[in-house]
Amino acid sequence: MIEKNWNRYLLLIVLFAAGCGNKGPQAPQGPPPAVSVTVDTATTSDAIYYDEYPSQLVALNQVELRPQVSGFITGVHFADGAQVKKGQLLYSIDAQLYSANYEQAVAALKVQEANLSKAQKDADRFHELDKNDAVAKQLVDNADAALEVARKQVEAAKANMQAVQTGVRYTKVMAPFDGTIGISSVKAGTAVTAGQTILNTVSTDNPLAVDFNVNQNQIFRFTTMMQQPAASSDSIFTLAFNGTTYPYAGKILLIDRAVNPQTGTIKMRLTFPNVKNQLRAGMNATVRVKNNNGKQKSIVIPHKAVLEQLGEYYVYTLGDSSKVSQRRIHLGQQIGSNIIVTDGLSEGDVFVVQGIQNLREGSVVNTSSPAKK
Repeated sequence: MIEKNWNRYLLLIVLFAAGCGNKGPQAPQGPPPAVSVTVDTATTSDAIYYDEYPSQLVALNQVELRPQVSGFITGVHFADGAQVKKGQLLYSIDAQLYSANYEQAVAALKVQEANLSKAQKDADRFHELDKNDAVAKQLVDNADAALEVARKQVEAAKANMQAVQTGVRYTKVMAPFDGTIGISSVKAGTAVTAGQTILNTVSTDNPLAVDFNVNQNQIFRFTTMMQQPAASSDSIFTLAFNGTTYPYAGKILLIDRAVNPQTGTIKMRLTFPNVKNQLRAGMNATVRVKNNNGKQKSIVIPHKAVLEQLGEYYVYTLGDSSKVSQRRIHLGQQIGSNIIVTDGLSEGDVFVVQGIQNLREGSVVNTSSPAKK
């Protein structure tokens, strides 16, 4: 009985397996459907773009004001942050002691001048007597020596008077040049020490300099631009602050003496007018340098048409029978939503702009042109 049931069970398994495997003839599979994509044709155009460099604004001339004499501040003669003129009085230092020393030096000079006058008369008298052999030669020599000493004493007194007079003059701190003065570090009554106390800082403000570093392989390019400056209406150099472009153009002032061997860069300095006093020394900005003044022809394609694989870049180009193939390209500067292709595409090549995510090598496509803006 058990054997008969087992045989029946095996028969059912065989019949079931046969029924499952009998699905009838399969329909032949056709080619994969064509992928709908948007294509465009590579053309050359004026690739106007800007190289950007981080930079800092600096004053062309800047001086820390320090007193040249010690004493107490008796006057502050400007408003903080004001424009000052060369020679303008900025600070006064108590001059009583220096004035007294000057008067004393003047008096000492007068005494020495009186001594010189007496020595001169004595020498003249002895020389007259010497003509008649009425005086000893030694007395004549002594008179000449005393005259010479008196002359030297007068010279020393004059030098001392001038030194003391300089001290009096230094009690007035003047603006060294036209510019902007900062916030004062001292107020009236503050004690200051000669050569040590920083009173304030004055810097020029129009024009202002902008310093930035470029790679050493750019030296020839910038030297050429320095020798052929652009017209002010179409300058190569502009400044940007958080995306806002400064309205005035700049020009190259100088290229630094030598390349920094540690970084392989060299410092460039531009100057920009500061007519409306919108710029301040110490500000950070972006220097924008126009490429070749817009004269270079390049192939520019939408950046979204580029496929990146393992650090290399490709586009899908359209070939015969509406099939696409990957082509390796080299990229240059990005310009907004577009990018320059430096190698790999030629004028007239048709490439896929949209739909690249659905493609693979040899895919058949249905094409349409991009909408014109």
